[in-house]
Amino acid sequence: MLTATLWGWPVAGSPHAVVRPFVAPADAYAAGHRGVDLFAAADAEVRAPADGVVRFSGWVVDRPVLTIDHGDGVVSSVEPVESDLAAGDVVSRGQTVGRVTSDASHCVETCLHLGVRVDGAYVSPLLFLGGQPRAVLLPP
Repeated sequence: MLTATLWGWPVAGSPHAVVRPFVAPADAYAAGHRGVDLFAAADAEVRAPADGVVRFSGWVVDRPVLTIDHGDGVVSSVEPVESDLAAGDVVSRGQTVGRVTSDASHCVETCLHLGVRVDGAYVSPLLFLGGQPRAVLLPP
């Protein structure tokens, strides 16, 4: 699932502030937080975390979403992001793909929501960003 190369963070800043962590749902329809919310100012540049092809760029319910297919079953989505890109556009890691819009419906303050799916299942984006160590089983 993971490659040797970590993804780039989609917004500038260091350290990157995770304002709401990933919370895995118990099943496909259960409650959870299917991504991480990163602190981002309104109008901040959003960059592609890895090479890929835009799968979707447009509105979902009440906010603009951009989805990138990275191959091997890995897909990332960022919101709320306004973008001039269209489905089929090729993007490179670090390329500006849009700008954060101010949207108070998801975060108390402006943020960027980053979600990642592997073969359709949501996983923590921090696995790809290097912000979450791999689980290791220890002897009892």
